[in-house]
Amino acid sequence: MSRRSLTLLKNLARNANGSGIQTRSVTYMPRPGDGAPRAVTLIPGDGIGPLVTNAVEQVMEAMHAPIFFEKYDVHGEMSRMPPEVMESIRKNKVCLKGGLKTPVGGGVSSLNVQLRKELDLFASLVNCFNLPGLPTRHENVDIVVIRENTEGEYAGLEHEVVPGVVESLKVITKFCSERIAKYAFEYAYLNNRKKVTAVHKANIMKLADGLFLESCREVAKKYPSITYNEIIVDNCCMQLVAKPEQFDVMVTPNLYGNLVANTAAGIAGGTGVMPGGNVGADHAVFEQGASAGNVGKDKIVLENKANPVALLLSSAMMLRHLQFPSFADRLETAVKKVIAEGKCRTKDLGGTSTTQQVVDAVIAKLD
Repeated sequence: MSRRSLTLLKNLARNANGSGIQTRSVTYMPRPGDGAPRAVTLIPGDGIGPLVTNAVEQVMEAMHAPIFFEKYDVHGEMSRMPPEVMESIRKNKVCLKGGLKTPVGGGVSSLNVQLRKELDLFASLVNCFNLPGLPTRHENVDIVVIRENTEGEYAGLEHEVVPGVVESLKVITKFCSERIAKYAFEYAYLNNRKKVTAVHKANIMKLADGLFLESCREVAKKYPSITYNEIIVDNCCMQLVAKPEQFDVMVTPNLYGNLVANTAAGIAGGTGVMPGGNVGADHAVFEQGASAGNVGKDKIVLENKANPVALLLSSAMMLRHLQFPSFADRLETAVKKVIAEGKCRTKDLGGTSTTQQVVDAVIAKLD
């Protein structure tokens, strides 16, 4: 056999085993009609919200993604979510939103909490992971925080007993605790995750958090292939900043989940790059995964330097939810290429780029 023929055969063998030319993975077979454009409710919101949702709109248009947006002007100081917005989300089943500012103190309730309760979006999911090319203190971080979204301290049951004394009730039910535990273990099972950690304070709140733990333990028995453990919330925060790579999927009551998700996001690269969403039996709302810093940044808004990466990655999650996996892969790959290249980053990631420059870079990287 000639040397040329031998070289060709070696190249063919290398390509066949995946070490040469990248080949397409096993194809996604859509159902008839799956390519029909889908309506998505869009709420730009407050703060950096309009900037980052506009970034998503531009990228979706550049991809020719099979979705179109129904946009509504909603702001956090409103007393209630407008009925036409709720009607749109109920009809479309899917919503993409920027941050909605929640006034501190006073009598105005959070529109974010209203939305979760009215649509029964009982599970919040935040994926905190290292992005290649983005230096962080810790490596090998890939944490999914799954938080109960409808009760706990967010139940909003507060009253003044006598002047100067306020009572706030924390509500934990077996139904909601079992439901979020089932979702966490189901997520771990479907995504080949190996461990679920329940976060609690049952050493002090023995009845409330005790009920949450009891529910998690019962569900864990049905998933023997997934390791289950428990951790007290204060120790959890310490372990997160010391050795975050030990965590995989974390399931938490409402308030703890908010704290844990924002902490994990800060460890893995910042709130500007962490995707997330809220899901229930019938509806899903996708937004920046960690809430810290997505409103109230007037200088960033004026300078057009908000980081759109978190909401772009949340949009990739949304595309998978809508059964458009190829579009989701293209978007996620383009974003990761821009981060890895390191030439185009906003201030929070150590760069000087504007929101529009990041958007243009992502569009340029789309396959």
